[in-house]
Amino acid sequence: MKNLKLFREVPLSLRLNSDDETLRFSALDIERNRLFFLSSHNFIYTSHLSSFHVKEAWSKNSLLSTNYGSVDLEPDDNVTSFDYLMEKEAILIGTSNGLLLLFDVDANVTQVVGNVDGGVNCISLSPDGELLGVITGFGQILVMTHDWDLLYETQLVDDDVVPEGHHVNGENFPEGGFEQYPISWRGDGKYFATMSVCGSNLSRKLKIWDRDSGALLASSEEKAFAGAVLEWMPSGAKIAAVYDKKAENECPSIVFFERNGLERSKFSVGEGINAKVKFLKWNCSSDLLAGLVECENYDAIKIWYFSNNHWYLKHETRYLKQDEVRFIWNQEKSLQLISWTLGGQVTVYNFVWITAVMDNSVALVIDGSNIRVTPLSLSLMPPPMCLFSLKFSSHVRGMAVYCKNSKNQLAVSLSDGSLCVVELPSIETWEELEGKEFSVEASHTEMLFGSILHLVWLDSHTLLSVSHYGFRHSNDLFQTSPNECVLAGFYLQEIELECSEDIVPGMLTYSGWHATVSKQNTLEELVIGLAPNPASKYSAYMQFSGGKIKEYLSKMGTGGGSLEQEYQGFSAACPWMGVALVGSAGQSKPVLFGLDEIGRLHASGGIVVCNNCSTFSFYSNLEDQVTTHLILATKQDLLFIVDIGDIFNGEFDSKYGNFVRINSRKREETENYIHIWERGAKIVGVLHGDEAATILQTTRGNLECIYPRKLVLVSIINALIQKRFRDALLMVRRHRIDFNVIVDYCGWQAFSQSAFEFVRQVNNLGYITEFVCSVKNENVIEKLYKTHVSVPSSEVANAMLAGDLQNCPADNKVSSVLMAIRKALEEHFTESPARELCILTTLARSEPPLLEDALKRVKVIREKELSHADDHKRMSYPSAEEALKHLLWLADGDAVYDAALGLYDLKLTAIVALNAQKDPKEFLPFLQELERMPTPLMQYNIDLRLKRFEKALRHIASAGDSYYDDCMTLVKKNPQLFPLALQLFTDPAKRMPFLEAWGDYLSGEKCFEDAATIYLSCFNLDKALKSYRAISNWSGVLTVAGLLNLGKDEVLHLAGELCEELQALGKPGEAAKIALEYCGDVNSGVNLLISARDWEEALRVVYMHRREDLVKVVKDASVECASTLTNEYEEGLEKVGKYLTRYLAVRQRRLLLAAKLQSEKREGSDIEDDAASEASSNFSGMSAYTTGTRKSSAASTLSTATTRAREARRQRKRGKIRPGSADEEFALMDHLKGMSLRVEARRELKSLLVALMMFGEGETARKLQQMGENFQLSQMAAVRLAEDTISNDTINEYAHTLEQYTRKVRDEMNNSEALSWRIKVFLTYE
Repeated sequence: MKNLKLFREVPLSLRLNSDDETLRFSALDIERNRLFFLSSHNFIYTSHLSSFHVKEAWSKNSLLSTNYGSVDLEPDDNVTSFDYLMEKEAILIGTSNGLLLLFDVDANVTQVVGNVDGGVNCISLSPDGELLGVITGFGQILVMTHDWDLLYETQLVDDDVVPEGHHVNGENFPEGGFEQYPISWRGDGKYFATMSVCGSNLSRKLKIWDRDSGALLASSEEKAFAGAVLEWMPSGAKIAAVYDKKAENECPSIVFFERNGLERSKFSVGEGINAKVKFLKWNCSSDLLAGLVECENYDAIKIWYFSNNHWYLKHETRYLKQDEVRFIWNQEKSLQLISWTLGGQVTVYNFVWITAVMDNSVALVIDGSNIRVTPLSLSLMPPPMCLFSLKFSSHVRGMAVYCKNSKNQLAVSLSDGSLCVVELPSIETWEELEGKEFSVEASHTEMLFGSILHLVWLDSHTLLSVSHYGFRHSNDLFQTSPNECVLAGFYLQEIELECSEDIVPGMLTYSGWHATVSKQNTLEELVIGLAPNPASKYSAYMQFSGGKIKEYLSKMGTGGGSLEQEYQGFSAACPWMGVALVGSAGQSKPVLFGLDEIGRLHASGGIVVCNNCSTFSFYSNLEDQVTTHLILATKQDLLFIVDIGDIFNGEFDSKYGNFVRINSRKREETENYIHIWERGAKIVGVLHGDEAATILQTTRGNLECIYPRKLVLVSIINALIQKRFRDALLMVRRHRIDFNVIVDYCGWQAFSQSAFEFVRQVNNLGYITEFVCSVKNENVIEKLYKTHVSVPSSEVANAMLAGDLQNCPADNKVSSVLMAIRKALEEHFTESPARELCILTTLARSEPPLLEDALKRVKVIREKELSHADDHKRMSYPSAEEALKHLLWLADGDAVYDAALGLYDLKLTAIVALNAQKDPKEFLPFLQELERMPTPLMQYNIDLRLKRFEKALRHIASAGDSYYDDCMTLVKKNPQLFPLALQLFTDPAKRMPFLEAWGDYLSGEKCFEDAATIYLSCFNLDKALKSYRAISNWSGVLTVAGLLNLGKDEVLHLAGELCEELQALGKPGEAAKIALEYCGDVNSGVNLLISARDWEEALRVVYMHRREDLVKVVKDASVECASTLTNEYEEGLEKVGKYLTRYLAVRQRRLLLAAKLQSEKREGSDIEDDAASEASSNFSGMSAYTTGTRKSSAASTLSTATTRAREARRQRKRGKIRPGSADEEFALMDHLKGMSLRVEARRELKSLLVALMMFGEGETARKLQQMGENFQLSQMAAVRLAEDTISNDTINEYAHTLEQYTRKVRDEMNNSEALSWRIKVFLTYE
């Protein structure tokens, strides 16, 4: 499904030495890109193919720069064969007198290398250049090496069928002209084929020969071959020849043979009976067959293409018959054809394959004078099949499609220079056109359009074309009175269209069109592409050679038909060019994309999107025609769906992995491409909007339509944003997307508010039930589809919200959504069995399932059945049995049984049990036992079974005082019921046991504080005292002792015990309070305050009790403490420096090791997936001192239990620094952080400094403060330095030093809370 487009056509004239001189032969040197021509005067002209790429090549008066030499022959001798021998770097010439000549082009020297009896009819070189075959005038086949050693000779024509006097050079032909008998080699050079005359009737036979032995391997039947046209496909599959069909009153047919000489297939050339195929030639890739066909009024170069067992005529170029045009294919470029005429015009044609699928997803396949039309949105029909076809008066050369504002128009340029226009109806009505063929009339005009090379629409009535006039193959020469002097060269012209017939909706308009050239500009540069500007009605972009882009403004617009300044172009010529409208609907802009011949995909602004692209296309949502995604296929057969925004955000390299296959064990989670299942498949089209499909065509010709998940999700999201819920749901079902996408994209809160609209649009209870069953409590946008779509912005989410979030009926997704759906079902649908079953589904699928509510609805239905309500109303509900079975299908049978039991309806419970297929022996005795119980006891036992303890307590409490013990037992087994029991039993006599039991439970759970409070509320002071003492709450213990009216000695004894306990627990400050306040022991109290380092309080107590003897004790202790702390801070300072130095060394070494491994990884980036994974695992566990290689198998096969055990050991050893371990850096950092001064330490330090000042120990206090300050600043600076370097890849040995960071910390933290313990009198200023 592709068309052959001529994107570059460069004609140049070869200056001959005389006017009567003509060109006869040509040859191509592919190594040095040289063309050789032999003229009728035996001059050899040499030219380079690069001459066709210069800027002046489009000028009518430009001449082909050449060098020439001459070959001297006898007057009666002439050249019969002409080819380039690469091995000799010379031209090989054969003459009618039998000479074999080598002409050295560079030296202009001719050498005679052989002489053949009977003359040379044909010379053909083998594809490998090792051999050459010669057919002599006597019908001999000579095969020799390029060193002129004869290998063998054999007879071309069988002796018994050669007519007497027959000579293969044609003396006995009626015309008396020369007819060449070619030799055609297979692509590998192993075989060659010949064509020879058989018998007096001049019928011919195809023969296949072996290269090495010269043996005849196979021959065809005698057929009426037309001339000696013979061409073996380079791939070796077919041999092409021509049948003469005049006897059958038909035009010639091209026939294909296999190597065994059997006919394989054939097709007609599609011309008149008198047409003649002069020449056939395959291109180097064997996919195109070009032929020179002599028609009645012209000669034509036709190019055919084979696909799906059909031969398509893809291109035709006409020449005047007197020019006797010839052509050759470039042997290295499969889509470059070179033609030349007798008069010396040499034209180079460069073709490209373009997709036949247009922007509106309609396939328009060119086949000679027909265009086969298939709308792929209606039917995926591969050509040659089609929905309908358009028939033209001549062969189609090019076309352009206009599809905007519901208009579908087609403009077609024909090989005879005509222009045809067809207006097509809306695609939805095309099914009525199936199987029809419409003959399209050429548009009426009084002007010549020339030969149209490029053609695009500017608007619905204006075309823009690039045409040429005045060349030997220009269409204007076929018209009467050509104005060659005025119209010479290439032109850019606007063509105005007008239709004189009324356009009938639903019908094709293919006649009555008038065309006029309204504007014409001369072109001075090579134009290789045109593309309309989708953002402007009267604008188009022109691409020149080299990728330069200029914008053309129509005369209908503001530009007056002029070329504006250069647009942002490409860095290379791009034969495939497209324009995408990018951006939001109101702020869109055109962006050009181009694909060059080496597979680089360019975008405007010098961006190279992909370096290995094979084909690309665009996807839009059809609402505003804005392109949202670029679809490209790579040469590695990968299909990528690229967000347009990623290209201009600079994220496509990292996000799409440079468009290559990801070699990773986790690639399933990260890959964002599709593997194209068949090698060489190409993108031919895209179905836009909700279809969201990409159409691929394989090399076999069949079409495959795939639905990339990313595009499908985009189309679903687009429908959700537009609140087209039904379309979104249908797409979800069709493509098997998770239904939660509908809920999750903009949030379940927004969907809950739109639930009624969702139900109204879907209007199908089956679809809604399917949706309800799929709702789950997770966000699939953030998990399942996170690699395909992005989470919507807050603006989009807010736009979807119709009201306040407080209106949401539940606090979780499933419950909220299903409740909203349930309410919408009740409002929108009338009562019916299907609606009731759907509502039951919403109840059963809630989280947690609302089975009781569902059973209540079933119970209502059952009661209506038992009440024998009117039949009409009963028809609006399902039967109770059907509803119950539906509920049991949705939920677990045991859960439904328990829910029915929880309704205390024993009959309903029995029905559920039977439908749930429970054993009657199990449930019937239990239900019968319950039925015999009083109602409160029945409810109590049911609640116990269902573990609904609160309801059980209420029911048993209502059963009477005789069940009080059962209440107590229940509450003790379920302590959470104590508050409820206190509410139910207000009588103090019944309340107090519950309080005491609650206190006992709390004591058993070690909650002594709460237990003491509970004991106090029930006046159990002894247990309250024990509870307070269990948690060392001395104030509570002594308070309760007062409530118990304990004696003074008992209180003193109790206080002494508490003092000892607190001192043992490391709470000397609290013990000191008891010793001073309750025991009156000043000595012990002061000593305890000294132990608590509460120096100021100790001095206050000493002076309050006027104990001068204790002042010296406090002073000595404070001085000793200051000395100890000074030494500790000094040692801590040294440790900070030591740990930091170690940390920097470890960090530096690890960074060097990481850089080395990264370098090795870049050098060996092509390692296997497993090896890459193991290397990653090894690196993650390496220490800074690893020198050997760890065993990857051990690292990769650890079990879960081993991993957990290792993690547990790490947790136990946390805090230890193991030199050389993998986590040594973090251990060092943790140690540095752990050395900081705590709040309590700072408080004690300040108290000590004040006490030293009171004792007159100012110098001691100064030293202590200075050392403590230095330690604290160094520790803070070291931690900050470590935090800064742990996240960096480099360490600056000048900036990352302890001194630099200490200075920074001192400046920043001077007045901070952390340093508020210092006494200002000792502060130093720098």
